Amino acid sequence: MPTARAILQRRLAPRAPGWLDIRTGLRHFALITYALPAERLRPLVHPRFEIETFHIEGQERALLSVVPFEDAGFHFRFLPWPRFRFHQTNYRIYVRDRVTGERVVWFLGTTLGSWTVHVCRALWGIPWHPARYRSGNEWDAQAQRYRRYRIHVRSQWAPATIELRDTGEPIGLVPGFEDEDEMMLCLTHPVEGYFWRLNGTLGTYSVAHDILDLRRAEPVELHFGLLERLGILDAEEMRAPHSTWICPETVFDIHMPPVGVPESPGD
Repeated sequence: MPTARAILQRRLAPRAPGWLDIRTGLRHFALITYALPAERLRPLVHPRFEIETFHIEGQERALLSVVPFEDAGFHFRFLPWPRFRFHQTNYRIYVRDRVTGERVVWFLGTTLGSWTVHVCRALWGIPWHPARYRSGNEWDAQAQRYRRYRIHVRSQWAPATIELRDTGEPIGLVPGFEDEDEMMLCLTHPVEGYFWRLNGTLGTYSVAHDILDLRRAEPVELHFGLLERLGILDAEEMRAPHSTWICPETVFDIHMPPVGVPESPGD
């Protein structure tokens, strides 16, 4: 069986771009991860995918992340213009594909602060939802850390409030993982994502990016209306994430378009 490092190196290897691939700079990227009982998540995930569990504080726990960021320069890779700038938040569960054996993510959905959300929903049926964002992120270039990190999301589907304190410290090894390679493979490089399309069928798309320049953050205020509405976490649990990381900027390639996945006989 390949090691976590070998799989991570494979996922970091360059891939030939497609004509519809999108390249975007990401700013103010955060990865807010929660550990919780897997049974809360099973009804939300397609049966093709096994919810991974990790030994954390003496218990087996699933992991779910909320990932807010600002798209800065969102454009088709072969067309440098037009470029779009907007905020986005992904909600994802860490799972393993029973068909391929690969670690991937299951997307509950995404909020997007741009009119392009309606185009994407119409073209590809992806579970992206309109939102209005107000951000107060202040990056201190000299100190190389955030003076302030705050995002407020108005959305019928997933309202949210996020305020973090940048410690300036390395992320270290978080509970549930044997080494850094396994941790990064699972939490930052599950490059394939799956989701329920708006027509109720299974869909997928993939991304590519380099190793992220992450540092540890501490929660000041966290509330996610979607997680509360679905019964995934209560308000108190949201205030105590498993880990909270931030990255000032990076670049992602998004392999488009999203495609449907044929149902296998066992699904």
